Amino acid sequence: MYNFLSLFTGILITLMVSLNGILSGRIGNYSSTLIVHLSGFIVISIFIIYKKYKIDIKKSIPLVLYSGGIIGVLTVIFNNISFNVLGASLTISIALLGQTLSSLIIDHYGLMKMKKVKFEKKNY
Repeated sequence: MYNFLSLFTGILITLMVSLNGILSGRIGNYSSTLIVHLSGFIVISIFIIYKKYKIDIKKSIPLVLYSGGIIGVLTVIFNNISFNVLGASLTISIALLGQTLSSLIIDHYGLMKMKKVKFEKKNY
């Protein structure tokens, strides 16, 4: 099931980058980024209200762990800029290369208090 969810996430990311890039080309990068995040906020708010989920922000959690939203905004902006110049395939391919390299480094060295998963060359 998790393999399918990962595959589906990749499909959604491709659709997201394409739709966001097209929107950015029509109304501008910052306007489209605002609209994208507002629409996401509306959708998650509906889910939270429907599920009656209580948001529990804990003071003991380091502030840096709440910075994913900032990274998300920067990701959308940079993808929009790249999409309009490079197109969907190259934008997503280079982004995947960046994700692969950074995840290899994080896993290999156990950064951010993650479990170390050493990258080893194996002969098969």
